Amino acid sequence: MSRFGDLWRRLRGQPRRQSKAAMPTVRYATSPLLASRTPPWRVKFLIGAIGLGFAVLIGRAAWIQIIHNDFYQQQGASRYERRIELEANRGRILDRNGELLASSVPAPSLWAIPKDFNATPEQLGKLAKLLEMKPAELKKRLGTSPNFVWLRRKAPDEVAQKVADLKIKGVYELREWRRQYPESESAAHIVGFTNIEDEGQEGIELAYQKQLSGHDGARHVIKDRLGRVVESVGDTIPAVDGQSIRLSIDAKIQFYAYQRIRDAVALHKAKAGSVVVLDAVTGEVLALANVPSYTPEDRRNLTGAQLRNRALTDTFEPGSTMKPIIAALAMETGRVTPHTVIPTAPGRLTIDGSTISDSHPHGDLTVEEVIQKSSNVGTAKIALQMQPREMWEMFSAVGLGQKPQLGFPGVVTGRLRPYKSWRRIEQVTMSYGYGLSASLFQLAQAYTIFASDGELIPMTLLKRDGGGIEPRQTPANEDERPVLAFRTGFRPDGAKQGRVTSEVGEEPIRMHGTRVISPETARAVRKMLMMVTQAGGTAPKAQALGYSVGGKTGTAHKQEGRGYAGNKYRSWFVGIAPISQPRIVVAVMVDEPGTGVYFGGEVAAPVFSQVVQQTLHRLGVLPDMEVQSQIQTSIPAEVESF
Repeated sequence: MSRFGDLWRRLRGQPRRQSKAAMPTVRYATSPLLASRTPPWRVKFLIGAIGLGFAVLIGRAAWIQIIHNDFYQQQGASRYERRIELEANRGRILDRNGELLASSVPAPSLWAIPKDFNATPEQLGKLAKLLEMKPAELKKRLGTSPNFVWLRRKAPDEVAQKVADLKIKGVYELREWRRQYPESESAAHIVGFTNIEDEGQEGIELAYQKQLSGHDGARHVIKDRLGRVVESVGDTIPAVDGQSIRLSIDAKIQFYAYQRIRDAVALHKAKAGSVVVLDAVTGEVLALANVPSYTPEDRRNLTGAQLRNRALTDTFEPGSTMKPIIAALAMETGRVTPHTVIPTAPGRLTIDGSTISDSHPHGDLTVEEVIQKSSNVGTAKIALQMQPREMWEMFSAVGLGQKPQLGFPGVVTGRLRPYKSWRRIEQVTMSYGYGLSASLFQLAQAYTIFASDGELIPMTLLKRDGGGIEPRQTPANEDERPVLAFRTGFRPDGAKQGRVTSEVGEEPIRMHGTRVISPETARAVRKMLMMVTQAGGTAPKAQALGYSVGGKTGTAHKQEGRGYAGNKYRSWFVGIAPISQPRIVVAVMVDEPGTGVYFGGEVAAPVFSQVVQQTLHRLGVLPDMEVQSQIQTSIPAEVESF
């Protein structure tokens, strides 16, 4: 048997097994390897390495379980826990009567997971058409990220429904909020608009971004592997809706003013136009209309010319509208009376080598007639009786050279140089509106000194009495939100001053401002302004059915570079109504009329007449004159000097 085993091992290549008797005896205790001593450093190294390994493991355990425990728990929770954003609703923008100017409505946003996207060529073509893009562009967008891409934010409901009907795998819908502007282009320059992230970009939307935006909430939930909510975790942070803003603007007055200036710009083939309507009793802005305008909800191909709120952002030399202010200053300082005679013959006046002139010689004119006929020579002779400092202080007192305190983006200061640098000829030209600049809003506010018996009334775009900014909250019924009244530091005096009940049930409280001139001087100038709109004045077309009106025309060459364009004009009219008990100030400007008719009395005064009638009717102001069958527009207008 042993032979057979040896043979088998030999065939397998194994050595032949020796018998126990033949095997050599090994003495391990006397082995030279074991007899040699191990170096001490090696023992220490091995013990240190093992200790260091244990220290690293302990440190790592402490790092994970103690120091960064929150991070790893968060990472673990992120595998099953989700944070659902509760989006806040942006606050509404309302007019003075509660009419919506801007609100947020639910809007579907379309998105996709590109790695799950699966569509036939036909479906892809239809989807691209609904998204208003080419198939190649859609494919490029889907290739930007494998996990998430926006297809279209805040799409129309009908588009979202058609996309859903395609039933394309990997395309989903998310609800967001889209801003809606019911008054469209008529109130666009006041309300402004938001971007795709619902952040204000222009107008009130930008000015009150903080108040309107609100605060988003959040809800933590546990979801299963199919994305279904299993349970809520922790406390829910509720969303806080933005505050609503109630403006002083009347939507109907705003729309009518926009229509009238739009029609005037079209009629005279003008470049642009603006209208400002101020409540001289409450100090509220009732309308700010501009042409050209835009649709806030569709800003494709929008230009800078459409975007500008010209009534607040554009400045120009105010021309003859400064003449009543000079007359008021001269009367206030006792240098003239309304009946003081000013010799204006021969219709020209040379000062320091420069000649100013009237449209035609007038001879001797009273101060009233100087304003009525818009005489440059007469105004210059009145101005020369005063010191430059007096004129500068008067201009500053009515708000020129100062930024209107409206809290509105883009409001301009205008230009009023220090009086110490004025030359004599500059003092004269400034008396009839050349050499300084102002916005249409600044001019309108300056004329409140005539409408309010000598006080410059501070203006606001927020409704003063029972309006303003509503508190942040999320009531069940938004119409039940309480209103915080907007208050100013000016004294209300409703008991002593006349109140006018409006068509919408308001009872305005007269606001007091800064005293600039005496009530007697203001009333005297109002009479002069009324003469401007009658026979012998420059603006008979400013007359309004049933209401006494007064105002001043303005016409000026447009500046180009360092000089003036010979055939480009601005035409405007600033006036008050009713003269017997002023309630409103209306300013109209038409930029570059292109039909050859450019005088303010011909271009801007008719717009003033139409806006005054509509506004006073809207405010419930009773007519103070017998209503005639028609306005006497056939009266020839005095040719204005400018």
